[in-house]
Amino acid sequence: MAEPSSFHLAMFPWLAMGHITPYVHLSNELAARGHRVTLLVPKKAILQLEHLNHHPNLITFSPVTVPHFDGLPEGTEIASEIPIHNIHFLAAAMDLTRDQIEHFLSANKPDFVLYDAAHWVPEIARKNGIKSVCYNVVCAAALAIALVPARQVPKDRPITAKELGVPPAGYPSTTVVLQGHEARSLTFITEPFGDGIRFYDRTIICMKECDALSIRTCRELEGDMCDYMEDQYKRPVLLTGPVLGLGSDNNTEQLEDRWAKWFAGFEAGSVVFCAFGSQWVLEKSQFQELVLGFELTGLPFFVALKPPLGCETIEEALPEGFEERVKGRGVVVGSWVQQTLILNHPAVGCFVNHCGFGSMWESLASTL
Repeated sequence: MAEPSSFHLAMFPWLAMGHITPYVHLSNELAARGHRVTLLVPKKAILQLEHLNHHPNLITFSPVTVPHFDGLPEGTEIASEIPIHNIHFLAAAMDLTRDQIEHFLSANKPDFVLYDAAHWVPEIARKNGIKSVCYNVVCAAALAIALVPARQVPKDRPITAKELGVPPAGYPSTTVVLQGHEARSLTFITEPFGDGIRFYDRTIICMKECDALSIRTCRELEGDMCDYMEDQYKRPVLLTGPVLGLGSDNNTEQLEDRWAKWFAGFEAGSVVFCAFGSQWVLEKSQFQELVLGFELTGLPFFVALKPPLGCETIEEALPEGFEERVKGRGVVVGSWVQQTLILNHPAVGCFVNHCGFGSMWESLASTL
């Protein structure tokens, strides 16, 4: 372990587990080099992630109280608690934490503050003599094709899928481009993300106003995209790599006993694992078609999904007779699971996922 240094970083990630978790992994990498880190995150996230803190002598979780905002259920703190179509209300609630973040930064004066969605952080940082780094946990290609000034998003109307299908000026690839369904899925960038601000505008401010950009990627995969981002924003772009925490000597986490015993009952590479992250919620018909498809494979399968819309539990959403038919070879759970450990279990041979960037990195780094 490196000798402790006086270098101190604060981190305030977007209020979603898929964003907070990479910040925790990066904190471990920095702490392994002797640096102090304070993670400013909601209490519910701390409860879920504190076991990933491999350096409690250097990494501190500082709880942030997320105020109520109209449109959110009382007590909402993280994105996985609400449907994705209500996420703009959570962004507005996050903006109401500004006084808390400002108080911490002014009182503690860290050397750097890392953030990704709170577009007002650079202003607070400058006022207190702190350097700000916009650390993006999504891939550089997604940023480069949709969230750059050259995209020239209309100010008076929503962007169209047809417009998104045309890469921005100077974009470095003719093959990594948006297909029709992909372009349609990104039209949300001109929808509200907070009170009186669109997702695109918030993100552009985040990256224009920082002292440096950072991206959870590596030059071997996305060097041209990173160079394009540097040219677009005129800021240095620092790459962290995947930072999954898999190689830490302090990582002693074990797969939950009931699942370890279940996976142990199957041959190497035989189990299909499916997970769609903490935010995606399917329609009941989609959910049923998906699990019936796994049944039809004839293979053992382990599915981790949130209960579909209109259902309180996974059990009530399953097709009639499904549990009896797949008993002994198929499991469908609606709770959080240890995805990284499951991906590295020798019984798992296939991963069906929602193509989230975190899931992509975890699968690439796994033994699959």
